[in-house]
Amino acid sequence: MNLRRIHYYSGIVLCAFIGIHLFNHAYGILGADAHISMMTFLRMLYRNFVAEAILLAACGTQIVTGVALIRKHDRADKSTFYRLQIWSGLYLSLFLMIHLGAVLAGRWVLHLDTNFYFAAAGLNTFPFLLFFIPYYSFAILAITVHLAAIHSRKMQRNVLGLRPDHQALVMIAVGLLATILILYGMTGHFQGVEIPTAYGVLVGK
Repeated sequence: MNLRRIHYYSGIVLCAFIGIHLFNHAYGILGADAHISMMTFLRMLYRNFVAEAILLAACGTQIVTGVALIRKHDRADKSTFYRLQIWSGLYLSLFLMIHLGAVLAGRWVLHLDTNFYFAAAGLNTFPFLLFFIPYYSFAILAITVHLAAIHSRKMQRNVLGLRPDHQALVMIAVGLLATILILYGMTGHFQGVEIPTAYGVLVGK
């Protein structure tokens, strides 16, 4: 099995979790309690040894194969979506390494429940929000852009009168709306969220 197939199949596994995870974050528009309640339910699917082992393996595989594929990329291809696929993939690799390390450290070192407040602490505290707002926003957009770029290159037919490249632009627009919705909820509708004392350690309190 070549690198592309390995990257493809591990990507399917990772996308399944990311879809669930982003749905959970979008649910946060109803408030922190609703977000945590939904997370508690969804964790029955993935918060177990087998699921987490598969997910960790998928993350590691995506990073390793993704970087390897980028090193072998076709430098003659100057198309916009091809370049977007490469740059979004690089950002996602970096994000996965940082985010996964942070979550594992939060659980095993700080002994925190990595729930709504684990992400919201940085998003609602100055000056940390200057880093975390673009950090999370670019991650959500990078996922959408990466998938849209692949779609534009692989799709061979029009759908609803839209060419594949226009379909990709619609996907990116949806990703942008999802980003705004998630940040809207995670920041208390842009009014700020009161962070429990236990999570103050994440922002030096």
